Amino acid sequence: MPTQRFHAFADDLLADHDGVSIADLVRRGVVSAAEVADAARARAARVDPILRAIVAETTTTAISSDTDAPLFGVPTYVKDNTDVRGLPTNYGTAAYVARPSTQDGPYTKQLLSSGMTVLGKSRLPEFGLNASTEFVAAEPTRNPWHTDYSSGASSGGAAALVAAGVVPIAHGNDGGGSIRIPAACCGLVGLKPSRGRHIDGPQARSMPINLVSEGVLTRSVRDTATYFAAAERYWRNPKLPPVGLVEGPARRRLRIGVIADSITGTPTCAQTRAVLDETVTLLEKLGHDVRPVAPPIEPRFVDDFTLYWGLLAFTVAAGGKLAFDRRFRPGGLDGFTRGLGARYRKSMARTPAILYRLSQVRRTYAEMFRDNELILCPVLVHTTPELGYLNPTVPFDELFARLISWVAFTPPNNVAGTPAISLPMGISREGLPIGMQFSAAYGDERTLLEIGFALEAEHPWRRIQD
Repeated sequence: MPTQRFHAFADDLLADHDGVSIADLVRRGVVSAAEVADAARARAARVDPILRAIVAETTTTAISSDTDAPLFGVPTYVKDNTDVRGLPTNYGTAAYVARPSTQDGPYTKQLLSSGMTVLGKSRLPEFGLNASTEFVAAEPTRNPWHTDYSSGASSGGAAALVAAGVVPIAHGNDGGGSIRIPAACCGLVGLKPSRGRHIDGPQARSMPINLVSEGVLTRSVRDTATYFAAAERYWRNPKLPPVGLVEGPARRRLRIGVIADSITGTPTCAQTRAVLDETVTLLEKLGHDVRPVAPPIEPRFVDDFTLYWGLLAFTVAAGGKLAFDRRFRPGGLDGFTRGLGARYRKSMARTPAILYRLSQVRRTYAEMFRDNELILCPVLVHTTPELGYLNPTVPFDELFARLISWVAFTPPNNVAGTPAISLPMGISREGLPIGMQFSAAYGDERTLLEIGFALEAEHPWRRIQD
């Protein structure tokens, strides 16, 4: 087993507590919120010179005034595509240098309502377009489980900080797998909410089809469940059923469909397939009805989604001065962003047809849940790659092909708007986590949290410090 693990867990006041435990200690006066923040900063100072997960840090500690908030005093980081007052928002790009934000973004306010203390900003690849947090001229973010490997993306910085024990919970968002992919790479719980479950950021609201959902990455299901309940105290979408506070598994027997291979034609690797089979066996042991199902979408979805992905890159390049900063330099974008935009330009005339077909995915995807409460599949087609494999300096066509053959299971949930959770169900031969994805019908985060509680109790996650 490789030994290049690198984490911050220690015999300090944070110990290996999850966020709920930390909030309880603060609430009972065992420790103060300021002491917790200082301990997290000390952990960050020890590991971030290697992990490179933090892009900006706060200079003061702004403790929530709501001492009754469910996660009062829990330290966290906000992903660097979301505004935090006093910190720049640079989207992982070298195309401009952002000025500090003058106010918190709409979703930051919802996040802060849970009582958490923001310590800084976490890194992401340029505009969140890549699936690995790597850069042309800067050090990559490293996976704490093995520092030669990717932490995933685009919430790769957040995942590295949580997995390494710097904080128990961190903000992420997901436009094609960007919560679930790094959760799978780093052995975390990553729940992408239903479209509209939480407050959207400005970029999501401007998309022709909104792919992006806001959320968090955690080490425990109860931290994710507690955060979702806390977020509803601030704002709840009246068009969706409430999640409420989920505190454990349900007793009901579920019908769970299984998809083993993606529609891309690339078979799931043997190690990932073995973890899928083990998860099926575990579900059957728990009494659930598990059976194979066919993917609900056609292979053409891959081309449609990737061209829409290119549309987003094209929009960034063409509208950067207006959307981000007058000093924005399109020539400063990395090769992957420019390549995506150029690929879209060649097929721009197909945009209306692409948007129409993608808008219909919601209906076809929903049909799976007429006969199934949940759908199980891998998060990723193969195990986590080494750093460099998905670096933006790789020639575009080669990098694009590598991404398509790795990230194949997560995008349909973004287009359909349905919730999905990544759970750390296995470990690869290289010592890296392997995640399994459960998807549910639109608005049914409760069932995802309930199955998460059940599997965590029956099959406790492997801990990096062990």
